[in-house]
Amino acid sequence: MSEQTMRHVEHRPGGGAECLRVAEGPVPEPGPQDVLVRVAYAGINRPDVFQRSGSYPPPPDASPLLGLEIAGEIVALGAEVSGWAVGDQVCALTPGGGYAEYCVAPAEHCLPVPAGLSLIEAAALPENYFTVWSNVFDRGRLQQGETFLVHGGSSGIGLTAIQLAKQFGARVLTTVGNAEKAEACRRAGADRVIHYHEEDFVEVVAEFTQGNGADVILDMVGGDYIPRNVKSLAIEGRLVQIAFLKGSRVELDTSPIMRKRLTFTGSTLRPRSRADKAAIAAALREQVWPLLEQGRCHPVIHATFPLAEAAEAHRLMESSQHIGKIMLDLAP
Repeated sequence: MSEQTMRHVEHRPGGGAECLRVAEGPVPEPGPQDVLVRVAYAGINRPDVFQRSGSYPPPPDASPLLGLEIAGEIVALGAEVSGWAVGDQVCALTPGGGYAEYCVAPAEHCLPVPAGLSLIEAAALPENYFTVWSNVFDRGRLQQGETFLVHGGSSGIGLTAIQLAKQFGARVLTTVGNAEKAEACRRAGADRVIHYHEEDFVEVVAEFTQGNGADVILDMVGGDYIPRNVKSLAIEGRLVQIAFLKGSRVELDTSPIMRKRLTFTGSTLRPRSRADKAAIAAALREQVWPLLEQGRCHPVIHATFPLAEAAEAHRLMESSQHIGKIMLDLAP
């Protein structure tokens, strides 16, 4: 391999995890407002699995390679970039291309590695923290003293949401599937963990809130959870949808939305504009990065795989047996 080429993971033509393989290709060139990062670690996320399988194609202007978050060292700057220098260590939300030894990222979507965190910990931050901040705090408007329910609390998104909600003064409930995941959520700060195989979250939320309901619910499950979420919301409650693991089509009585003055919203991060993501990055740097540097929030890493074992990393993601983040090590 020469300095003009790099190892990366490709998935053509798409399908199961077995389609992932290491290939060699050209090192990408940064645009005028981009940086080129020598990648140390990349995070594995569910959108990567969906893209690999063919159900979540990348935007037309994005890299066809998988990988939405990285950490590493800046090795080149676009002509219009300011505020960063070659040699800076950063983590970044990327438009794709993270499963590679080099990756281009918009300069304004980069953040410094928080003091006290390693590069692998920094690489575990962008996708989860951008997603949680924009959905729970921007769209969901979670406030101090409110009650917050997050489904799938042991996922990277879930553990991030629990920690941030607690730091900003909310009471937190979450749903999990087993005792090990429940304990991880308690360690993250959850006030009440709901075993969904044994308990009905609608009943638990009603009991926990003395019948008032949750102020904000973050849901990535969808399907039959949607009407149950609506039932569980308080007056003026906000349901924020970020994925549909159980499907997006559902029969729903919408009268509670009127009666309780509810907000049903949601978003996906990848299609949002460059400016939108830059605004989220700026908010994180101001309001969340100090919490990470003070040790009040931290990423939870379940497993790390070498680049050549990306297929195994995807199989673990699809099994839902992990707690927290799954990472790729880009070491030669």
